[in-house]
Amino acid sequence: MAHIAGTDRTQAVLLPEVLDDYVAAANPVRFLDAWVARLDLEGLGFQRAVPAETGRPGYDPGDLLRLYLYGYLNRIRSSRRLEQETHRNVELMWLLRRLTPDFKTIADFRRDHAKALKGAYRECVLLCRRLGLFGGELLAIDGSKFRAANARNRSYTAGQLATLQRDIDRTVARYLRELARQDDVEAGTEGPSAAALQEKIAALQQRRAHYETLQQQLAASGETALSLTDPDSRSMMSSGRIEVSYNVQTVVDAKHKLIVAQDVTNAAGDRDQLSPMAAAAQEILQSPAPVVVADQGYYHGTEIKACLDAGITPLVPRPHTSANEARGLFTKDDFRYDPAQDGYRCPAGQTLTYRSTTVELGRTIRNYRTSVCAHCALKPRCTRNKDGRKITRWEHEGVLEAMGQRLRRDRALFAQRKALSEHPFGTMKRAMDQGYFLLKGLSKVRGEFSLTALAYNLKRVLNIVGVPGLLDALA
Repeated sequence: MAHIAGTDRTQAVLLPEVLDDYVAAANPVRFLDAWVARLDLEGLGFQRAVPAETGRPGYDPGDLLRLYLYGYLNRIRSSRRLEQETHRNVELMWLLRRLTPDFKTIADFRRDHAKALKGAYRECVLLCRRLGLFGGELLAIDGSKFRAANARNRSYTAGQLATLQRDIDRTVARYLRELARQDDVEAGTEGPSAAALQEKIAALQQRRAHYETLQQQLAASGETALSLTDPDSRSMMSSGRIEVSYNVQTVVDAKHKLIVAQDVTNAAGDRDQLSPMAAAAQEILQSPAPVVVADQGYYHGTEIKACLDAGITPLVPRPHTSANEARGLFTKDDFRYDPAQDGYRCPAGQTLTYRSTTVELGRTIRNYRTSVCAHCALKPRCTRNKDGRKITRWEHEGVLEAMGQRLRRDRALFAQRKALSEHPFGTMKRAMDQGYFLLKGLSKVRGEFSLTALAYNLKRVLNIVGVPGLLDALA
């Protein structure tokens, strides 16, 4: 039996008379075209939204935005590949009306419109809100490391620079000993020649001077690391290894797993991101009292209190960081606070009373002690301090204790966190192949991720509502 055969390449065919016939009514490019046409491009900050009366004509920023949205929805981010697609992709020919901008024009548009792209993302979120796609009751906050355009061997910490200089000093000392040894023996023995050794020493000294310059730059900047290709990127732990990255933050709504708010930072940790991200989502959703779940990396008393003051209910588990637990000693959890007496009841049944107040890292801390520790039979299991055990309490620690009680009561609510917050990151990194940045600099990277988050939301909205429904909503 023969295979399925195609048509003869020399056979004459009757193609559709107009390009519009190639694009189905439910094709997503029809929604992209209509949505961008309704954006206030000038108000969002796109350059040349209103053409100049004189000079050489430029491309409409709406067309370049359409091109990028199509590319990000279809795993095409490279400006050169986007240029290629404009010449051979029928959907893009329809979307751009057969415009073919060169790759430099395409790349410059993304680079120069970081703030405007963030505004376009916000317009998509507002459209989702108008369509009722947000629940606004349960939000999940999480961060993920996206690789920067900076190789690991082009990023240094002060410790790394010091280690590299010590290694060079050891190598130079070894070469100098070899030179001294050659002076004491006859010429022609085995080993590198004196000229070769001197050449290696000169190269090492030049490299050491380069590291010294980098160390001075790092000290002058006040930063913890110096990245040469992308100065704003930082070395961070990602999937068990050190990568030069940015920390991407998202707030995901539980109803349809849509991203409500997003940001990019070069801080390696998440502990200062809880209240800013939660407040940004609350402002967009106009939700009076959402519940926000996050992992223990976001546990920070000041941030949790800021959320509560804003009417947001955070559910963040407390990490176990006690050194006493590793030593097999009683931890603070073994002491029970009595608000009526303002004291802590220890495992031996004694009461640690308030003694003094200190200020640590801008936080007011109350200190509790008891005078009977020296004669307590449980002291070897409690503390190694000869003055006895001291318990510290933040002045607003009651809000943390109340959150811990809510967390134990609402375990099923918190159990949704991983499915909500990690789903978008998995989609962006795997399905969309956008787990790394192409641009350099924090402001430009924020604009680039706005395109990624916008494409992710559009992909989900297209699946949930469909092209006809979206076109009706725009009309």
